[in-house]
Amino acid sequence: MASLDLQLRDYRLTTAEILYHLPDHPALLQSFLWQDMDLAPQYPVLRKFLDYWERNLDGKLHSVKLATQPLITPVELRVAAAEFRWN
Repeated sequence: MASLDLQLRDYRLTTAEILYHLPDHPALLQSFLWQDMDLAPQYPVLRKFLDYWERNLDGKLHSVKLATQPLITPVELRVAAAEFRWN
């Protein structure tokens, strides 16, 4: 789907920092950043990605930090403190 169509359906830009154990050195953690349009609070796209990760990749997941931001928001109006005109 087009990005605008997703945004109108309340999809948001979602960023996840995924920490996982290195397969050869399980005591060490590696960081992976994932970003996509996703629907809060269920996050079906992220869940599908994490399910794929657990099934197909060797690095065991340690933790996931999530940040999300809607891209279409109401307009913010502010009153101008002053108005200057030059002729």
